[in-house]
Amino acid sequence: MSFTWRYVVRPDGSFCRVGNLDGSLDNVSAEELAQLHTTDRDDDEQPARPCSRCGGDLLLHWHGPLMTGVWMELCPACDARRPAARAFIQWYRDPDRDPKALPQLFEDWENETMHAHGWARAPQPEAPPSPPAHLRLVPRGQG
Repeated sequence: MSFTWRYVVRPDGSFCRVGNLDGSLDNVSAEELAQLHTTDRDDDEQPARPCSRCGGDLLLHWHGPLMTGVWMELCPACDARRPAARAFIQWYRDPDRDPKALPQLFEDWENETMHAHGWARAPQPEAPPSPPAHLRLVPRGQG
């Protein structure tokens, strides 16, 4: 079983991410995915909250990975010296942002933030090597 994220970036820079289990969304275009995840944003918008470190305005607040209890905050004042956060802040503020850059920027920021809270991402298990395509396996004595 494989799991990746697909991202939907809205024109205002807000976004959501959708779990892509076993590639089930690989053939869904970005436009189709955006249509599937069009909601009345007023219902799912969270109230603005201040940065827990400096009290300033946050660009983004996000729940950390499941079961960690970490609340991730992207604050321009507090996070400007952290490389992944700085790159994400620059992308977020850029009116000509490239939506294709979001997955890597988000994951780098998530890793950096979680590391600061004492967490590290477990390495992905390697898939077992598959036999060469030309090799045909048959029971002994039948080949």
